[in-house]
Amino acid sequence: MSYPKVTVVGAGQVGATAAELLLLHELADVVLIDIAEGLPQGKALDLMHTRSVERFGPTIAGTNDYADTAGSDIVVVTAGLPRKPGMTRDDLLAANSDIVRSVMFQVVEHSPEAIFLLVTNPLDVMVYLAHKESGLPSKRVIGMGGVLDSARFAFAVAEKTGAPIAEIEALACGAHGDAMVPMPRFTTVGGTPITEMLSEEDVAALVERTTFGGAEVVALLKTGSAFYAPAASIVRMVRALLSDEGDVVPACVLLSGEYGIEDVYMSVPVAIDRTGVGAVVELDVNAEELAALRASAATIAEALDSLNLRD
Repeated sequence: MSYPKVTVVGAGQVGATAAELLLLHELADVVLIDIAEGLPQGKALDLMHTRSVERFGPTIAGTNDYADTAGSDIVVVTAGLPRKPGMTRDDLLAANSDIVRSVMFQVVEHSPEAIFLLVTNPLDVMVYLAHKESGLPSKRVIGMGGVLDSARFAFAVAEKTGAPIAEIEALACGAHGDAMVPMPRFTTVGGTPITEMLSEEDVAALVERTTFGGAEVVALLKTGSAFYAPAASIVRMVRALLSDEGDVVPACVLLSGEYGIEDVYMSVPVAIDRTGVGAVVELDVNAEELAALRASAATIAEALDSLNLRD
């Protein structure tokens, strides 16, 4: 059987876990690439040793050579410095900008027709940087942020309400970071918005926990940052990108007037398929929600301007 080819750049916790899930879900053959000699090769070999146990069909190869990534259908970029306790995503800005520039130059050379899924933080800025530096159409340069933030929102709601996770549909938009915009009116339990089930205080507490969900994990781990949920969120997006169904997911995409926001990448509900980004789904937001989305976009724009990325 022939599988799509997905390259995962970065063999750290997020990248290696995403690679494992791609194999277990039988979504793609995987190339795992990293600058550290032996690291991607060793993890790939270890995963191949699980093949007869898990009985998955796809294969994985580890490499330090970008030539081995040629012809990829999707390139997932996880490479970058992780957050440490007390560190914000913005603290990573300068260092990870250099990493993303280098990665994009090399992967685009070998897979110019691929869809690029960015995971490196600070996400919204890194996706914009990847788009500008690569010269690729914005529909083929996407960020994974909204799926993860929405998953954290869903967990918080489940823990508060006791509802089965399958009954919860959660939505978080905006920046992937402290300026994110969880959307309580569009977050439901069994089809009922949580704003109709919980007090304003309880909803505010859920929003707060969602916003700082990543920092909560970092503080508990003490070294490193979250990787299971980010990896699962990557795979959710890869599955949608390999499908022709036009799944609607919260993804970090370039806005061109939606919600009155121009020339900023941030997470909103959007249809994605094998061609990349389709139509942005504009929610029927109220004045407060619209103001929050625009304020979130303004924080991203400020970071972009600090790097002189926008015209």
